[in-house]
Amino acid sequence: MPLLLTVIILGIVEGLTEFLPVSSTGHLILASALLGYNDDQWKVFNVVIQLGAIMAVVVLYWRTFWAVLQGLLRRDPVSIRFVRNILCAFLPAAIIGLALHKQIEALLGLPVVVAIALIVGGIAIIIIERVVKPGETVGVAELPLKTAIGIGLVQCLAMIPGVSRSGATIMGALTLGVERRTAAEFSFFLAIPTMLGASVLELGKNRHEVLSGAGVGLPMIALGMLVSFVVAVVVIRSFVAIVSRHGFVPFAWYRIIAGTAALIWLVAK
Repeated sequence: MPLLLTVIILGIVEGLTEFLPVSSTGHLILASALLGYNDDQWKVFNVVIQLGAIMAVVVLYWRTFWAVLQGLLRRDPVSIRFVRNILCAFLPAAIIGLALHKQIEALLGLPVVVAIALIVGGIAIIIIERVVKPGETVGVAELPLKTAIGIGLVQCLAMIPGVSRSGATIMGALTLGVERRTAAEFSFFLAIPTMLGASVLELGKNRHEVLSGAGVGLPMIALGMLVSFVVAVVVIRSFVAIVSRHGFVPFAWYRIIAGTAALIWLVAK
């Protein structure tokens, strides 16, 4: 497959799946198996194009971030709690991710793990949606510190490819008493330090390869980021409305169907 077409396809996959509870990393791994490209050549690309999705959150929620920045300058308690909750939720993933980096990388090369995780995660979402009562905590700044840390700990499950970072954080938030919209938005905001940290780490480790063009060069990475940004803008705008109306069950059934199809294909090939 031509390089340009692969870049565009992977950018679309990243933008479509990063903020949905379906696992962007899992879909990129399955895309690797389906398209047959070299994992080692594309591993930096697959991580760094997440920066495009991050920019989609920044652009769509710029008023929120601007208000928080102004509030921090005034030492406004609401703005301080907002930043505190995001940073404290990010810390568990930062610590565990650095400690288990090699083990996590090993899992990234196992499409079967992705397929199983998609199925199990879909079942978990259906159970949580049926068992957990609607939460009452509204607003990221209103989350108690222990709730923010709890969501951050649950996010660490997404280090298993196929689990879904957004799915883990949203479902974790719901079980801890956070209402749907706030759970989704907290997941969006938490993605910024989490994905930024992962991208910087990957670029730092592979800077010589990226600069030399030995893997997928900077121009193609930039294009992938642009594609993922445009697609993520559309997805984020639609996601909150879909969740408010239909909940997360449609995504759960998608996970189960996609995971089952992937597992059958991987076993049969």
